[in-house]
Amino acid sequence: MPSADTVSLPHPAPDSPADARVSEILVAARQAFAEKGFDGASMQDLARAAGMSVGNFYRYFASKAAIVQALIALDIEDMARDFLPIFASDDPIATMRQQVRIKLVEHQCNKDGALWAEITATALRKPEIGVACGLMETTIVDYLLQAFAKACGVSLEQSRTQFAAHAALIVMLVKSSAMMPQKDETVRNDLNAMILRIIDQTLDEVGASSVKG
Repeated sequence: MPSADTVSLPHPAPDSPADARVSEILVAARQAFAEKGFDGASMQDLARAAGMSVGNFYRYFASKAAIVQALIALDIEDMARDFLPIFASDDPIATMRQQVRIKLVEHQCNKDGALWAEITATALRKPEIGVACGLMETTIVDYLLQAFAKACGVSLEQSRTQFAAHAALIVMLVKSSAMMPQKDETVRNDLNAMILRIIDQTLDEVGASSVKG
């Protein structure tokens, strides 16, 4: 059996916004971005959505890039909580399969995939947003590698050596699914099924490397 020291439990991002008012502003900003698009929503639009004057809004966030960084920090916190049952499970791979299916549906029901597609595109031309997006992906990859280490009874370093590409592929597939256009439900469902099959195959490869007796 793997040692309890094989992995470390994920924890919330150290500088993520916890203040209730900030959280309310971010909820309003996410909604405004979803309605008007990332580039289409002005700081005035965001302030209005939050029920604040522009001047007061700037006291909390100086730019849209700062808002995106805060949204990503919150999403990292949510993802950390999602991984807790995986680390607590006697079968991390099976629990991960369940979590992935839940997240695919959840992301698409939230219908904010278009927003994250815009943000991802913006990250290519705005380094500060690119850094925040990169932090999210590397954090999720690291959580996956910790889960793989526990499942296979190997060290985190061994997991990173063996499974870095597996973890990156899963992140890429889940992210792509979240950004999938909503227009054709049949096509979307078929694509989801294909994505899940590939993820299952990837997890099967990881599980087959287990050294547990």
